[in-house]
Amino acid sequence: MESQIQLHILRGSISNAQENRMDRWGTLVLAYKTLGVVFGGLVTSPLYVYPSMPLKSPTEEDYLGIYSIMFWTLTLIGVVKYGSIALKADDQGEGGTFALYSLLCRHMNIGILSSNRVSSNSSLAHSMHESTGKISQLGKFFESSMVARRVLLFVAILGMCMLIGDGILTPAISVLSAMDGLRAPFPSINKSLVEALSAAVLVVLFLLQKFGTSRVSFLFSPIMGAWTLTTPLVGIYSIIHYYPSIFKALSPHYIVHFFWRNGKEGWLLLGGTVLCITGSEALFADLGHFNRTSIQIAFLFTIYPSLVLTYAGQTAYLIRNLNDHDDGFYKFIPTKIYWPIFIIATSAAIVASQSLISATFSIIKQSVVLGYFPRVKVVHTSDNKEGEVYSPEVNYILMVLCVAVILIFGDGKEIGNAFAVILPAGVVVSLVMLITTVLLTLVMIIIWRTPPVLVALYFFVFFTMEGIYVSAVCTKILEGGWIPFAISFILALIMFGWFYGRQTKIEYELTHKMTLDRLGTLLSNPGVQRVLGLCFFYTNIQDGLTPVLGHYIKNVKSLHNITIFTTLRYLLASKVDPHERIVVRKMGLKGVYGCVIQYGYADSLNLEGDDFVGQVIESLKVHIQDFSDGVQCGATVAEIQAEISDLEEAKHAGVVHIRGKTRFYIGKSCGWFDRIMLAFYEVMHNNCRSALPALGVPPPQRIEVGMFYEP
Repeated sequence: MESQIQLHILRGSISNAQENRMDRWGTLVLAYKTLGVVFGGLVTSPLYVYPSMPLKSPTEEDYLGIYSIMFWTLTLIGVVKYGSIALKADDQGEGGTFALYSLLCRHMNIGILSSNRVSSNSSLAHSMHESTGKISQLGKFFESSMVARRVLLFVAILGMCMLIGDGILTPAISVLSAMDGLRAPFPSINKSLVEALSAAVLVVLFLLQKFGTSRVSFLFSPIMGAWTLTTPLVGIYSIIHYYPSIFKALSPHYIVHFFWRNGKEGWLLLGGTVLCITGSEALFADLGHFNRTSIQIAFLFTIYPSLVLTYAGQTAYLIRNLNDHDDGFYKFIPTKIYWPIFIIATSAAIVASQSLISATFSIIKQSVVLGYFPRVKVVHTSDNKEGEVYSPEVNYILMVLCVAVILIFGDGKEIGNAFAVILPAGVVVSLVMLITTVLLTLVMIIIWRTPPVLVALYFFVFFTMEGIYVSAVCTKILEGGWIPFAISFILALIMFGWFYGRQTKIEYELTHKMTLDRLGTLLSNPGVQRVLGLCFFYTNIQDGLTPVLGHYIKNVKSLHNITIFTTLRYLLASKVDPHERIVVRKMGLKGVYGCVIQYGYADSLNLEGDDFVGQVIESLKVHIQDFSDGVQCGATVAEIQAEISDLEEAKHAGVVHIRGKTRFYIGKSCGWFDRIMLAFYEVMHNNCRSALPALGVPPPQRIEVGMFYEP
């Protein structure tokens, strides 16, 4: 008997060891895949950092100071902030600035739209209420102050807009900088040809996006692996050949001496050095495509050492060739391996764009499902990883804008300046970093309850460091930096206009909602007929019925004998448990039910057509039986069976989905602000996708009921 027990334990331990070994291998494979998606923008930054700096007669001490700045920027912001802290602040596996905002909303009652608030019967609401009882003073301040809540929302939206814009400028500067290497061995190649080739490469890259992150990363990871391995090897060669003592620059006193000697000019050069951390925000924003451990392994053991050695090699070369900084990458490549490195560099620059393109798709999806961005088509490209998404409309808009940036601002330095202000490297390397620092500080105080001394140390170090970078890049607005400002302004205007229109519409519906008593009165009217069939009537509110219902009954004089008032509800959470996905209830009138379909921004709404109808009907059957088993209910078995039979009969008679096609009536009583914002919302609403195709509802089953709302 004892031998059998020992054998069982031994088999169990062997099985666990095999599972752990498989998990470790799986994590390593995932870490390998991150090379082709997450770190492209970051690891290819040596292509354009030195060429973007307006250096004037640099000295050996200047280059040592610049390298020291880049080393400590990569170490503090890359390793400490993102690699060690930010990745732990995920919202159920999702990363990015809006995930931080969502995380705060789940622990405080600071949601703006009532439709996004968590219902009282969900476990998410329970956890939120539980945490609310222990909320900090800062959390209470945000809950009580509408101004603070709106400022926090604005900060989160600003971070999203900038990172989306980052997906426009990063591909442009990466590919153009790599393709510019053709001009050194072939001086006859003019700038226009380089621009055309760069644009063609980008078009191909965007056309590949429809195949999904997994397939793209499988194709791209070997390229990034080759880049990550070869550039530090060249760097080591350059260090040995030109300046073996380069690592003395790791001492921070070289930074102090650099600013002491150069003053304002040294401060302005930060607009170029900030590009060394380009793409670091994608490390956090792409978290939903992979996982924390795989990203940390890839960054700490491959990307970070590669960048440190590559920049050291570049700097060592430039110390012996002081005026070669305008082409600081290709000139430090030995002649014998120039063409292999050029091919790898060009391929890596193409791949570099993938990190922020993937991050853009994730952020757009988060914004759409939370109601802060017009509905666009979002495709889930993986059955196993919910975070892998692709949006055709967004993809082609990014492609057009990227090509336009290259053709209009073909000079690498002009793009570099645009990159160093607010969106791209300036977003990723300045403002988005700053926004992430602020939101992470709030997470530390309100959710993690980090000791005040550590919070103060974190905030002081990173806010000061990133604030100085922001001040430096803002000086380049007139030199091309207006591009990120323009892009972020347009995106913010779209998001705010959509948000304002939705909020105004919901406020109108809550004010003019129909009660069950009023519905009962209308149905009791002999002139209103109950026709055979199953109707899903969509509404945006739960505490009452949409005003469109009264408008529909008054004009059509009928209602289906089985009517299910359905609300699509996006929660301020990344995922919702499957058993909480569909919530049904009886509404007290014969044949009238309520249904709430709730999911988070990282969930795929995988309810399609007949499958959706079948799941709702099954949920109703279970609810009817459970409800009828209650002590206060005196329903007989025959009545229960009759009610269930009515459901099946109505389903087979025909299913129809009715939604309101509401518009604002902008009369003379509206103020000028409402006139502008609501008219802008109407334009977007009339040109965006309906929510019904997300459920796979066939077009013949859709009915739209028009109605004017007067704000």
